[in-house]
Amino acid sequence: MSERWEAAPDEDPARPVPAGPEQTSNDVEPDTTASIGTEDVLDAEPAPVADTEPPLAGKRARRSPWNRTRDRAIAAGIVVVVAVTGVVIGVNSDSAATVTQVAATLPPGLPPAPAQVPGSLTELWQAPSSATPVPIGEANSVVTADKGEVLGRDPYTGDVRWRYSRDLELCTVALAGIKVDAVYRKDTGCSEVTQLDTGTGRRTAQRNGDAELGTRLVVDGSHITTTGKKLLNTWRDDLVKSMEYGQVPAIVNANKQPRTGCTYGTVAAAAGKIGVIERCPGDPADRFTVYRATNDEADDPKVDYSTVLAGKNAKVVAMSGDLALIVLPEEKLLVIYGGDGMQKSAYPLDVPAADLARDPEGGILTTSWTAQGVYWFTGSKTMAFSRDDLTPRWSLNNSTGPGVTFGDQLVVPIQGGLAVLDELTGTTVRTVGVDRRGYNGPVQLSSVGPVLLEQRGPTLVALE
Repeated sequence: MSERWEAAPDEDPARPVPAGPEQTSNDVEPDTTASIGTEDVLDAEPAPVADTEPPLAGKRARRSPWNRTRDRAIAAGIVVVVAVTGVVIGVNSDSAATVTQVAATLPPGLPPAPAQVPGSLTELWQAPSSATPVPIGEANSVVTADKGEVLGRDPYTGDVRWRYSRDLELCTVALAGIKVDAVYRKDTGCSEVTQLDTGTGRRTAQRNGDAELGTRLVVDGSHITTTGKKLLNTWRDDLVKSMEYGQVPAIVNANKQPRTGCTYGTVAAAAGKIGVIERCPGDPADRFTVYRATNDEADDPKVDYSTVLAGKNAKVVAMSGDLALIVLPEEKLLVIYGGDGMQKSAYPLDVPAADLARDPEGGILTTSWTAQGVYWFTGSKTMAFSRDDLTPRWSLNNSTGPGVTFGDQLVVPIQGGLAVLDELTGTTVRTVGVDRRGYNGPVQLSSVGPVLLEQRGPTLVALE
């Protein structure tokens, strides 16, 4: 059943044919060196002039230092060592451990989603995708990511159109605009980042970073931020680093970070700003800080405001423009903060304590966005908020994930299927059964054309 929200007292209120992969390679860059017939275009050295003068009587000609058998053996050994070293370096290089298959053409267009959610949905295919917290559907492709492999698939059949694979474990993968950012684990962190075109799999950017194990990506328009307990990294959409916040590994400018010794909870972002829950020595409760995604120096954060909250175990649900929505579990309140760091309004919170007992995995609460609303899955219910001012609208009990727009209707996952809801009131229009083959955990939704995508734990499922 759904509940309406009111402010607390004394507060402000034709099915396409999939295109095959173009090529398989070991990520070797094409040879762009030009040749001109068989001519050596380097300037030739002048030929040596022979010495025609006979040697002086009794004078022995000097012996070449490379005439002895031992000398020739040493020289041959050096050649072998150099050759073997080159092979070892090549075999163990990142390029040799990378497999790239790029789609020959852009994927064909898809028809739009139906205006009304169909009365029944049939599974088209499923595939392992443990590295995508949320289903990725974009540019008429579906992207799955598992182990060290990122695949672009046909939405209808699941056939692989393009492939990017490394001999490293994936940390996380997220959609950023029309590109996919794949973060790989190397050594003790999630430091290798590759950006891929969603339609073709073409690599568009790469960088090395300092993200922690367990990181997730917070995407806000033109910036991407990695989460972590001691360090947050922000990049532009071309993977150029724009900001570091926290315990910076290689300090260039000392004393630029606003606080030291803090650990971080949940993170959100909007309008070129990052909001983070901080737990710092000496503070009586949790702190909420908002800082800019960029500044003149990447290790010199420009903080808009930082305020100590009314309690501990706080979490930032979402940010919209200059507004931030914070949940205070101990006080059982939802609080909205303005761009000046002042509390604007508060609303009572009716959520089981178990839902908010700890920070979520990766430091991001389970939320989704539509053109009108923000939807937060607490763990036992879905709560709806206005996208513009983050005020609460309604809640749906016994759901299994946040909602998304499919066609012209809002759908929310529930046990055994989907609930089709009126987006403004939360009223259930009807339900649609979905056979999840015994899976009873959380579900994240997305769509591409008429295909609805469900992320069920480590598996992605396509429905139509």
